[in-house]
Amino acid sequence: MVLPNFKQKAANLFDEMVAMRRDFHRHPELGFQETRTSRIVAEKLTDLGLEVQTGIGQTGVVGLLEGSKPGPTILMRFDMDALPILEENDADYASTNPGVMHACGHDGHTTMGLTIAKIMTQYQDQMAGTLKFMFQPAEEGLGGAFAMIAGGVLENPKPDVALAMHLWTPEPYGNVRVTEGPTMSSSSVFTITVQGRGGHGAAPHLAIDPILAAAQIVTALQSIVSRNVNPQDSVVVSIGQFDAGTTFNVIPDKAILKGTVRSYNEELHRQAYRRILEMAKNMATAFSCTATMETIAIVSAVVNAPEPTAVVREAAVDIMGEDRIVEHRTMASEDMGYVLEEIPGCYFFIGAGNEGQFSYPHHHPRFDFDERAMINGVAIMAEAAAKYVFNKG
Repeated sequence: MVLPNFKQKAANLFDEMVAMRRDFHRHPELGFQETRTSRIVAEKLTDLGLEVQTGIGQTGVVGLLEGSKPGPTILMRFDMDALPILEENDADYASTNPGVMHACGHDGHTTMGLTIAKIMTQYQDQMAGTLKFMFQPAEEGLGGAFAMIAGGVLENPKPDVALAMHLWTPEPYGNVRVTEGPTMSSSSVFTITVQGRGGHGAAPHLAIDPILAAAQIVTALQSIVSRNVNPQDSVVVSIGQFDAGTTFNVIPDKAILKGTVRSYNEELHRQAYRRILEMAKNMATAFSCTATMETIAIVSAVVNAPEPTAVVREAAVDIMGEDRIVEHRTMASEDMGYVLEEIPGCYFFIGAGNEGQFSYPHHHPRFDFDERAMINGVAIMAEAAAKYVFNKG
């Protein structure tokens, strides 16, 4: 069958999408606290006639839309959580929850998921297969995808393909990023504790200064990427936090460093950690201190499978045109990587930036996006899913 004009159908629902997205934006909720958001999602999916499950991974919602004939199951993931950021925008839809803000576009993602469900219910009798809508909590570093997997989101029925997308302001409105293979990096956190011996700032010779040792460790770690990693590979080692001391004239007992490692390759990730630990211990010893390290793995790399990526790319070309398709990787991370370790799929990016108005980066207190991008996101994902489940007989 000839596929519907999904872009036109999305455009027809644009005013409804804007109102929905702005309502979610006014009422942001942190990870695993998305009670209002998940309630609205569940109610809307139920009203559309989907089979709905709630409480998956605490506050996650799953909706099933079964076609009239058997066929593949296509999982579509949409994240719902906000960030602990005090919004600085003065828009009339700014956050009413002080210190909590949708600063990454998840309000748009939730809106697009509900809109796709509304559109696809019109074609349920033409579907050979099942669409599984996964509305996920706690994407922002709290393991929401892992919690939903543990709650059974990848079973009954098990998806054959998984799709996800992200509104992306670094990419101009109208462009779409679709990349086969690694597209977002793995991410982990490390904490280095440098133990010295405290003392008076006026008598440093009687103390063992952990601040001095920790400062040298920070400097030394910058050589890991430049001198230990093949220049053709991508690894990030960044220190984002340095905690030590309580006042100007006291040498503290210890200093604490916190940072992140990111890569597309697990072996490189492990190699970076080996060098971090070696450098931290040896540098600390050189200054008569000791160093210990703890690590927390947050997310796996997001790796797009060839066949689903080709399907998404074809849909994006159909909707936007060949000249609007961009291949680009980012060192940002996403827990959709856990899903794509189990199910072949594609994670893609919808250009939502606009230098004239929407130029602040993700996780910025003045972040916002070009709402027209939601039309493109709905159209591309709906068409990609339709290519799998629409009855072509």
